[in-house]
Amino acid sequence: MQLRITFLSTLLACFLLPGFALGHEKKTHGGEKKEEETVPNVFGVKSEVKEKVTKVGEVIKNSKLGNNKEMVLTRKKTIKGKGTRRKHGKEPRNDIGCTSIGGICQSSSYVCQGRYLKERCALPKTHQCCMPAGAWSVLCASHHNNRVRACDMFGCGSFNSRRDDHSLHKAVDVVCEDYGLVNAPFTGTLRGPVVGVPYDGVMLSNSEYCLKIFNIRPYRYMGPISRGEVMGYLLPMQERFSGITSHMELQMCDRSDPSPYI
Repeated sequence: MQLRITFLSTLLACFLLPGFALGHEKKTHGGEKKEEETVPNVFGVKSEVKEKVTKVGEVIKNSKLGNNKEMVLTRKKTIKGKGTRRKHGKEPRNDIGCTSIGGICQSSSYVCQGRYLKERCALPKTHQCCMPAGAWSVLCASHHNNRVRACDMFGCGSFNSRRDDHSLHKAVDVVCEDYGLVNAPFTGTLRGPVVGVPYDGVMLSNSEYCLKIFNIRPYRYMGPISRGEVMGYLLPMQERFSGITSHMELQMCDRSDPSPYI
């Protein structure tokens, strides 16, 4: 009896042990394969990023956007004459920009009794706009020229003359009678009223000059006006300052000296 039991146990051990060993081996190899699948292909991603694209229109993967997103390279189109050249100002087609402000277009090799202004004349480029000294017309209609106010008991009318408060006069006083008609010194546009002492005035400007004229009553404060056109009349200075030389006050907008133009 004991011999039979021993024989049966030996047979069972011979059949069962190889089966357990085979099952354990399968489990072990399956786990290794699973672990290999979970490891990311780092080198594969880097190779995609480093890949150079040499053809236009080739599709590449963008690592920043994700492996599933793609972008297509396209060739930039350049249009001749656009974006490659620096834009320059348009050259004048005629001489109106010069003649409208009292200048004359002439060769820059000639002597100009005043000063030259650039980019005011049409071709050729050797021609420039000559603005003669005293380019403004006579302001006071009853006078033949622009006369600067001399010194009186109230002060002097020349540019940078001293005032009673020791300040400098940053304007020029042009003599004219009370209620005398005042003409526009140059062609331009009236820009509205300006505040002054003792009387207010008006601003006149064009592409070259900007001028404030005080002590006058203009017929209008806005709009275009031509050189020599009546723009208003002088306010009564004698009623406020008896004995003063009646005058209008000319002040450049940048407070420079207007004397060369009158």
